[in-house]
Amino acid sequence: MRRDPETPVSGKHDQITVDGKLLQAQEKIYLMMNKPRGVLTTGSDEKGRKTVYAVLNAKSWVAPVGRLDKASEGLLLLTNDSEWGARIAAPETHLDKTYHVQVGTVTDEEFVQALVRGVKQKDGEVLRAKQARRQRAGQKNCWLEIVLDEGKNRQIRRMIEAMGVEVLRLVRVAIGPLQLGDLARGEHRPLTGDEKRMLDRAMRGRS
Repeated sequence: MRRDPETPVSGKHDQITVDGKLLQAQEKIYLMMNKPRGVLTTGSDEKGRKTVYAVLNAKSWVAPVGRLDKASEGLLLLTNDSEWGARIAAPETHLDKTYHVQVGTVTDEEFVQALVRGVKQKDGEVLRAKQARRQRAGQKNCWLEIVLDEGKNRQIRRMIEAMGVEVLRLVRVAIGPLQLGDLARGEHRPLTGDEKRMLDRAMRGRS
């Protein structure tokens, strides 16, 4: 019997018991959610604001993979597989994340190309999109599709606001090959086996 908590354990050959009861490996959970606007991507909030857990109502504990800020919406992954989640979110994985962004002006091609060339911030940092294009335009605003492969804190908002333009809506529609699709706002569902394998292949291809 080993009582040292730092003793290496093989999941295939060793067993762990507590008070004589065998511990079973927890089933891995992989969920996708269409996060609504105004909901925080956090476990709790000192101001009592609504979090993704109020929307989720999951029976088992899961954690968000990365973040979407309060004003942003769209595709959010949640899992209890912390190692997998860390790889999805890691900047060095360079997994593309695609956003549809409504801005408060009708942009021209120069504006779109500037997002790819890089937008200098007040502190001197230059933020860049991997890809950007205009999707559709109205009389006073338009929608852009922006792809990031690194994703720094509030990157899209910071780039666009530094160019003097207001972000009206920001929706993440894809993480790598995984599409938000027609999942209703505020709803969540498990990833299918094919979707999980698709994300794993995409990460291997980027490593």
